[in-house]
Amino acid sequence: MEIGIKGDASFVVTKEMLATAVGSGTVEVFATPAMIARMEDTATHSVMPYLDEGQATVGTHVDVRHLDATPEGMKVFIHTELVEINANGKFLTFQVEARDEHGVIGSGIHERAIINVGRFMEKVNKKKNA
Repeated sequence: MEIGIKGDASFVVTKEMLATAVGSGTVEVFATPAMIARMEDTATHSVMPYLDEGQATVGTHVDVRHLDATPEGMKVFIHTELVEINANGKFLTFQVEARDEHGVIGSGIHERAIINVGRFMEKVNKKKNA
């Protein structure tokens, strides 16, 4: 895996993605949590081909500004780029951006950690049984 890996996705904003539907507001516009989820998903999928068997990534940090409102029915484009891999290779930092048909609607930084799925879930399941 190396710096510069890019991810791209696009979709049309649906009623289920509105702030009123996800509980993040009272105005019928594309919800901030929905935008961030799409940014995370795009970053996730961009690096999946570079992971070893049994590995995955999990989100650890999000610092994103939602800059402009997008109505239901408008197309949104997500772009991510891997801009940093920490020294031990475990943490990945992405520059993330969302645009609608009129321009940038959100941008920021998103970090993900590379995990061993088996060990990770073992730890999670111990919490359930504690």
